Amino acid sequence: MTLVDRDLARLWHPYTQMQTAPPPIPVVRGEGIYLYTEDGRRILDGISSWWVNIHGHSHPKLNEALARQARELEHVIFAGFTHRPAVELAERLVEVLPAGLHRIFYSDDGSTAVEVALKMAYQYWRNRGEPERRLFVSLEFAYHGDTVGTMSVSEESVFTKAFEDLLFRVARADAPYCYRCPLGLERSTCAIDCLGSLEQILREEKGRVAGVIVEPMLQAAGGMIVWPREFLTGVRKLCDEHKTLLIADEVMTGFGRTGRMFACEHGPVRPDIACLSKGLSAGYLPLAATAATDDVYEAFLSDDRMKTFFHGHSFTANPLGCAVGLASLDIFREEGTLQRIAVLEKQLREGLEPMRSFNCVDDVRIIGGVGIVELAEDDGYLSDIGPRLYREFLDRGLLLRPLGNVLYFMPPYVITEEETNRVIEQMGEVLRGVDQA
Repeated sequence: MTLVDRDLARLWHPYTQMQTAPPPIPVVRGEGIYLYTEDGRRILDGISSWWVNIHGHSHPKLNEALARQARELEHVIFAGFTHRPAVELAERLVEVLPAGLHRIFYSDDGSTAVEVALKMAYQYWRNRGEPERRLFVSLEFAYHGDTVGTMSVSEESVFTKAFEDLLFRVARADAPYCYRCPLGLERSTCAIDCLGSLEQILREEKGRVAGVIVEPMLQAAGGMIVWPREFLTGVRKLCDEHKTLLIADEVMTGFGRTGRMFACEHGPVRPDIACLSKGLSAGYLPLAATAATDDVYEAFLSDDRMKTFFHGHSFTANPLGCAVGLASLDIFREEGTLQRIAVLEKQLREGLEPMRSFNCVDDVRIIGGVGIVELAEDDGYLSDIGPRLYREFLDRGLLLRPLGNVLYFMPPYVITEEETNRVIEQMGEVLRGVDQA
């Protein structure tokens, strides 16, 4: 029995329950930007294995950090105990995060980091004697995870439809989707008027908002929507004016994806709470962190046990993940990773912008190490064009997994200029074929 046969007999994969779905591809090895399959193919990982891999597969420095830590301590309960990798990683994160985020709460994945942030913000107001502040404000096209709280603050979509009766009420403000402006304006002449929607909600819900949650600068699963920097600074300003918390979901945007270490630096703004995962452990192990200001932390600091933040996970601050996270931050410092991303961004702009001339292309967007081409077909996430392009790119040895009609390229940062050019050429060839069809 082949590995695929064994897989199909037992495993339940995400998003692949259609009987017509192709069988999973058995991967036996990864190195750099490439995945190697059981049948001898080499596939370029153009989506960083679901946006988590930043320094390439099987990086020698990360491998050594993981092996060294495994020889010392694999795991220990983090309630009442601590260990060196967790302490050192927290110290290093505080150094690179926006100034003022001094407290690090560990968990295990992106959805959980956001769930922690929502619970933290909600209880913050209760502990301060303002329990009426229980409403969260999120943006249209938002995606924050697959747990109940994170689905609640996400856009109503195919991801949340089956669970809508479980979700709590949120208020949704306009997102700065400039290509599809909610106000019908042009970016070249607008004054970021879409902020008016958030301002109106905060004004009408005065004294009832626990927090505003955003994916700063790049809303990913909602369609790879790139923001104008001014929208981010405007959100911070409105949160300050209405005295509510700003939660930045940097699960995907953190650790260089948008060209800065954290997307909030584009403002620059400092959120009250920030959510980290994916690149935190360079894609090696499940690890997440929710960072908060001293003000948020001190609302829980009390001899009254009812003010305790009762949230924890068996694998909180897992030493193996923390050790790899530390090594990943070393690579940023030692290998000039952010400079490498700047080169990649320039190359993506030069290579993808000409694709605006294709009949099948509606818009091209680039930010940091992410290149985005929005296609004219508009059936959202369930558009047939996505699976068709996915299969065609795989036939060319390239893993690109469109979000419906939104094709994006988000490679590990170690990709070379030559390899990037080759991917851009392949994208161009495939889209010309779409035009001709």
